[in-house]
Amino acid sequence: MNPYANEDVMWQRLQDIQREVENSRLYGGGPSLPKLIQQLGRRLLSLAGLATRRPPRRRPTLEIEGPSAAEDVA
Repeated sequence: MNPYANEDVMWQRLQDIQREVENSRLYGGGPSLPKLIQQLGRRLLSLAGLATRRPPRRRPTLEIEGPSAAEDVA
């Protein structure tokens, strides 16, 4: 399983949130500003929770090929 699949899910959720906000703005009758801020805050916290659950990224190891330092000195 891809350990970074959560990033794709977070991106999709962020796009959904933006789409909902834009639709409510266009069609009117949406929630009041404090209610909207509260709703967006809850969703952003859930996105932040997804970001903390992923494993750390692996760093590539640097392999040096060639003669060792001891051979260079001699």
